[in-house]
Amino acid sequence: MEINHKNIILETEKYISELFASNTNGHDYAHTLRVRNLAIKIAANEYDCNLFIVEMTALLHDADDWKLNGNTKTENAKTWLQKKNIDENTINIICEIIDNLSYKGANVKEKELSLEGMVVQDADRIDAIGAIGIARAFAYGGSKNRALYNPESKNVFHNSFEEYKNSDGSTINHFYEKLLLLKNRINTSTGKQIAEERHEFMVDYLNQFLNEWNYK
Repeated sequence: MEINHKNIILETEKYISELFASNTNGHDYAHTLRVRNLAIKIAANEYDCNLFIVEMTALLHDADDWKLNGNTKTENAKTWLQKKNIDENTINIICEIIDNLSYKGANVKEKELSLEGMVVQDADRIDAIGAIGIARAFAYGGSKNRALYNPESKNVFHNSFEEYKNSDGSTINHFYEKLLLLKNRINTSTGKQIAEERHEFMVDYLNQFLNEWNYK
């Protein structure tokens, strides 16, 4: 039976919109759409890769995110893909990318990704920085009752995913422990160009934040 990729993508959009309908911590449906759209743009500029895999991975990349539901395996994504009669090889490719997509700590070695994986990873990381990234960081921190800033709290560059996952530092700590590091962890030339501008915006913001905090 021939698979209609366009219909599957539209159905997946609806599924994700319903899954994240009540989310307000920055990992919402709007984030998913931004990642999908940016991934398509990067893929068009960079690689001759499988756009269906890129788009489906981007749409499903947060369906099992540990920050949202505690999952560490791609249960929701895999079940959805099987329901849509996607072939097993494509399912495995998409789920492997999702499993290895996210940031797991400053000192944690990352697994090498496929071309499609690098594209989606770049899109996801770019959405974590810049003006949108700043807003998302504070939204997530607030949802976890984290302090905006604690001058006494030292930045921690985590050596394992468990350390990173269980961190309870302030939102400003998060900028130094992750967000400011992402610019140098972008895979593609298109992604690097976008990340550079957003990174500089964050640097300026942090300087202004600290000046205001210290009444300068």
